[in-house]
Amino acid sequence: MKQLIKFLCLLLVLTGCKTQKIDFTIPQKTLPKSFKIGDASNTIAEIDWHHYFSDPHLIKLIDTALASNPDLQIALQRVEYSKAGLLSARGALKPTVSAQLSPAIRKYGLYTMDGAGNVSTDILPDKMVPEHLPDFYLGLQSSWEIDIWKKLRNRERAAFSNYLASSEGINFAKTTLITQVALAYYDLIALDNELEFLTETILNQEQVLEVIKYHKEAGRANELMVQQFKAQQLNTQTLQRQVIQSINEAENKINFLLGRYPQPIERSKAELYRNVPEIIEAGIPSQLLLHRPDVRAANYRLQAARFDVKAANAEFLPRITLSAGLGYQAFNPKYLLNTPASIAYSLVGGLMAPLVNKNAIQAKFDMAKSSQIMAMYEYQKAIIGGYTEVVNELSRINALAEISKLKTAQSQVLEASVSTSNELYSAAKATYLEVLVAQQNALYAKLEMVNAHKMQLTASVNIYRALGGGWK
Repeated sequence: MKQLIKFLCLLLVLTGCKTQKIDFTIPQKTLPKSFKIGDASNTIAEIDWHHYFSDPHLIKLIDTALASNPDLQIALQRVEYSKAGLLSARGALKPTVSAQLSPAIRKYGLYTMDGAGNVSTDILPDKMVPEHLPDFYLGLQSSWEIDIWKKLRNRERAAFSNYLASSEGINFAKTTLITQVALAYYDLIALDNELEFLTETILNQEQVLEVIKYHKEAGRANELMVQQFKAQQLNTQTLQRQVIQSINEAENKINFLLGRYPQPIERSKAELYRNVPEIIEAGIPSQLLLHRPDVRAANYRLQAARFDVKAANAEFLPRITLSAGLGYQAFNPKYLLNTPASIAYSLVGGLMAPLVNKNAIQAKFDMAKSSQIMAMYEYQKAIIGGYTEVVNELSRINALAEISKLKTAQSQVLEASVSTSNELYSAAKATYLEVLVAQQNALYAKLEMVNAHKMQLTASVNIYRALGGGWK
C-alpha cells in the first residue's frame, strides 16, 4: 500500500499539472449616494402591492394574473429546472452505490493466460474448469471521486447560485406582471373616460346641429354651416368608434395577461383621477441592490460564473477516484450465497492527470473566464440601468403632476367656452366658426387631460417597478 501511495505521488509530480491564474478586473463604477430627486432612507419598494394600489378591481385582476399567467408558470418551471441541476451537482459530491446482478458465461482462448491455466485447474475436486465458464455475481458497486481540489464543490456552489438567480427570476416575473396588468388597466379606464367625453361631445354637437338647422329654416344660417357641423360630428363619431375598438383590445390584453379567454373586465373609470403622492420615497441607490430582482439575479449569476471558473481551473489538476465492490460470485447459482467462500470484494484507487490535449481543458477554462467577465458587465449594466430608470421616473412624475393640473384647468376653461359660444351664437353675437372651434378645442383638451392623468398613473407604476417593488 505504501508503494502504491509513493507511485501516485510520483505520478502527480511528473505530470507537472498547474492551474491558471485567476485575475479578472473590469473598470469599476461608483454607485451614487443618492438620487437627484429625494434622498429618503425609506422606499416605496418596501410597500406590499396590495397596499400600493387602492383600486379593488385592479387588485383582484392582479391576484388572478399571479395565479394563472402562463409566463409566470414558465418561470416557476425554470426554478424547478435549476433545482434539479442543484440536486445533480450535490449528488456528484457523494459516492455512487448501485446494486448489480450479472449472470454471464465466458470462454477463454486456449493460447491465453486464463485459457492455458484453466486446462490444468480444478474448479471443484476432481472437476476441471469447463471450457464455457458460467459466472454469476450479486452485490454492490460503488465509485467516488475525491474532491480534493474542490472542483465538485465549486460546481455545486455554481448550481446553487444559478438556482437563486432563477428564484429571483420568479420575483422579476411577478414585478413585471403586476406592472403590465396595472398599466393595461389604466389604459383601459383612460379609454373609458375618453369614450365618455366623446359621447357627451356627440350629444352636444347634435343639439347645436339642430339649432343650426332651425336657423337655416329661419334664414339665419346656410347649408355650408350645416355641412361643416355635420362633418365635425361624423369625425367625433369616428373617434368614438376607434376608442370602442381600443377598449375591446385593451380588455383582451388584460384577459391574456390573466391567462383566460376574452371576457368583460370590471373596472372603475373614476380611478383615473385618483391623487398620486406628490412626494415619492425613492430611498437611496444602494437599496436597488436589495430590492430589484433583476439586479439580485445578475449578482447571483456573477457568483455562479466565479464558481464555474474555479471548477474549470481545477480540471488542470489530477483526479483521484475510488471504486469498490462487495458481493457474492460463483460459477454455479447453487454456490452463489455460500459464505464466506463465495464472497468477492474489490477496492481500487485511481489517479488520472491530463497529459495530452490540454487545449480542450484550456478552452473550457477560457469559456468560463469569458462568461465571468460577461456576468460582471451584466451586473454593472443592471445597476446602471436601474439607477437611470429611477431618476427618469422621478423626473417624469414631477413634470406630469404639473402637466395634469394645467390640462385640467385648460379643459375646464374650454368646457365653459363651449357653453358661452353656444349662447352667443343663439344671440347672434358669435359666428358658427367660433362655435366649431370652441367644441373642437374643448374635446381635444379633455382628451389631453385624460392622457395626462393616465401618464401620471403610469409613472407611479413605473417608479414602483424601477425601485424593485411588487414581488414581496
